[in-house]
Amino acid sequence: MSKTVGVIGAGIAGLALSIRLANQGFKVTIFEKNNYPGGKLSELKINGFRFDKGPSLFTMPFLIDELTNLQRSAHQFEYQKLETITNYFYSDGTQLKAFANVEEFAEEVHLKLNEKKETVLKHIKRNAFYFKTTEDLFLKQSLHQLKNFINLRTVKGILCAPFLGLFSTMNKKNEKTFSNQKTVQLFNRFATYNGSNPYKAPALINMISHLEFNLGAYLPNQGMHQITTHLVKLAEEANVIIKYNAAVETLDVGFNNRITAIKSSGVSYPFDIVASDVDIHALYNYLLPKSFTPKKLIQQEKSSSAYVFYWGINKEFAALGLHNILFSDDYKKEFDYLFSKQFPTDDPTIYINITSKYCKEDAPEGCENWFVMVNVPHNKSESINYATAIRKNVVDKINMMLKTDIEKHIISESTLSPIDIENQTSSFGGSLYGNSSNNKFAAFLRHANFSSTIKNLFLVGGSVHPGGGIPLCLFSAKIASQLIVDQEKK
Repeated sequence: MSKTVGVIGAGIAGLALSIRLANQGFKVTIFEKNNYPGGKLSELKINGFRFDKGPSLFTMPFLIDELTNLQRSAHQFEYQKLETITNYFYSDGTQLKAFANVEEFAEEVHLKLNEKKETVLKHIKRNAFYFKTTEDLFLKQSLHQLKNFINLRTVKGILCAPFLGLFSTMNKKNEKTFSNQKTVQLFNRFATYNGSNPYKAPALINMISHLEFNLGAYLPNQGMHQITTHLVKLAEEANVIIKYNAAVETLDVGFNNRITAIKSSGVSYPFDIVASDVDIHALYNYLLPKSFTPKKLIQQEKSSSAYVFYWGINKEFAALGLHNILFSDDYKKEFDYLFSKQFPTDDPTIYINITSKYCKEDAPEGCENWFVMVNVPHNKSESINYATAIRKNVVDKINMMLKTDIEKHIISESTLSPIDIENQTSSFGGSLYGNSSNNKFAAFLRHANFSSTIKNLFLVGGSVHPGGGIPLCLFSAKIASQLIVDQEKK
């Protein structure tokens, strides 16, 4: 095929889509508004410290391997499986490790939280059932084509719907399963992986834990940003053109409801097909005529955002690992604040990611690179009025739970707010995952990977089907590429 494709955005979904299409013979050009690729999956270097700016958990690495093999690239993507996934800390001093080995993890939960080992294993097995029953329906195909509902796999998934936790919340299911509120909190936490509220999101979302405990958690040998650099290398090998500092100003739509050109820096570039890897709000509010805006989709509840501190620490903390969680005392209050009061609580759950535990070059000798993140609401105004308070709350909580004076050890600092996230990635209000999953029908309510009104427009990334996060963004690219190929074969 010699048709041309213009892709808006060099996030990982846009890069993955471009690699797939280039290998099908399409001539692909990516327009990226920043002077760097990756979107949220970029990096920050300050004073000898290197930080992954955004996503820090890596699962389903086969999705990257698929692209490497598709390109037949000699440029290898190397990663390692984590033996200990996460270190959990509670304010009463309780600590436990989430081991990759599910038997060891269940034993740890039994010893530390007094849960029956069998209960933990049964829960993890049920979450595997959730995932395996729904993956063909939700992850590997478009939900917005009738033909995809007329097959045995889809029928099987629909028949299993009563057993998929759609009619209970995560929290209710977890409270019914476990006797200790600390265990409930641990498994409720997986709602944050797609920016949702475990007290509203369906129990089906528990399947996210399956990715860690059954499929494994990994780390690229050079940190998460290696995913971006590897995809860029594959794209370049496939002769994909990437234009940096090339913000798209508008999309020209012809009389037959087809995009005829992408306008960037005052120049119109004609394309046969256009694919968008930007948030649907940016796409419809700024790039297309208002008449094409799907109002109901745009108005849906958004996922949470994040406030991040990038701290260069002049000390090594033996109690911490790659992924660390310092839990709040009142988890329900925290999510009430996030989604109802639209303000971060004064006792936030803190996530600390330290890649220098594995990637020694990410921090000077004897130091660590702390990515310190707190969930906050997506932003609805042009200012952040809690920055000072949230820093104080984070510092106080770290000092209390780790028995330290962390201010003494911070020798370098940078921050990322929801406003920064929106400015840098065009994510509406800094929302990390597009629409939230606080609804049992959320999977069906995401924007399709194609436009129903513009014949040659396709969509990928975290704000469309199947959702946010690295694996789902890569699945979106796989689905959209197949849609494009199928359309061109007609």
